[in-house]
Amino acid sequence: MVSLNVFHRQSVQPVADLDQISDLLLQPRTLIWLDLERPSPADIALLREEFGFHPLAIEDALQEHERPKIETYPGYYLIIFYSVEYDADARELRFLPITLFVGANYLVSIRPGSVRHVQQTLARWQTNSHVPGYQVSSVLYALIDAIVDDYFVVLDQIGEQIDEVEAAIFQRGRQEVASEIFTLKKDLLFFRRIVAPERDVLNVLLRQEVRIFQPRELAYVRDVYDHLVRVTESIDLYRDLLSSALDSYLSLQGNQLNQLVKVLTLWSIILMACSLVAGIYGMNFVLMPELEQPWGYPFALGLMATIALSLAIYFKRRKWW
Repeated sequence: MVSLNVFHRQSVQPVADLDQISDLLLQPRTLIWLDLERPSPADIALLREEFGFHPLAIEDALQEHERPKIETYPGYYLIIFYSVEYDADARELRFLPITLFVGANYLVSIRPGSVRHVQQTLARWQTNSHVPGYQVSSVLYALIDAIVDDYFVVLDQIGEQIDEVEAAIFQRGRQEVASEIFTLKKDLLFFRRIVAPERDVLNVLLRQEVRIFQPRELAYVRDVYDHLVRVTESIDLYRDLLSSALDSYLSLQGNQLNQLVKVLTLWSIILMACSLVAGIYGMNFVLMPELEQPWGYPFALGLMATIALSLAIYFKRRKWW
């Protein structure tokens, strides 16, 4: 899917003919955004011919597990960010990379799947809501800000799932709860590995090592950076909560195992006492009067029952079961 948009002061005009890209790039006051979803070989050839992107930059753009970063090339910059979504049905996080080529009057985005932030950014520009000027940095800020703001929505959903896991520790089976905890910890760890490099990217922009934003626009970049700091703190907090939940779960399982071992031990004591009576009367001595009496067998069974009942009452009074 290919989408080409030309930005005006308070509107966005879609362009169907991609052959106009060359003419639009020659117009210094024209700002264009080319968005490629699952680019085909023809789309990749378009990037080489119209924009002259370096093969290594294009290779990074096509990788689905590339680390977030910012790189400088002659005449443009390469930025990789990640969109994060929570799949409520599968109860897992989905990470989708977005590669951005930022030039003087153009923005090219490449993504391997659907990302709603593109449409949100276009709508945001249409309403002219909190857009800091009319240039490529404005579109870049609007897109990154929409991506980072959505992190908080994902974190809220993760928080709700953690609450459910904590409540289920005392209700559901062992494997189910443990699996959810480890899945969440794995997702949060990967989330953390994404957010940390993205903070480094914004640090580069704030220090003006890359001249994309003007000094007057740095306040907007700093706001996005602060949001990423809050996201990082929330991720660390949730990881600590999951670690505590896992410790509580393992402690509960240990207590249940100890209780089971205690019950089995008490039953083994009762059975050992009964076995003692059976062992005594099972000895092959000749002079054992009870063996020749008609009441010998009922006496032995009654003695076993009396010992077992006495031990059971004793254990119950001591609250051992």
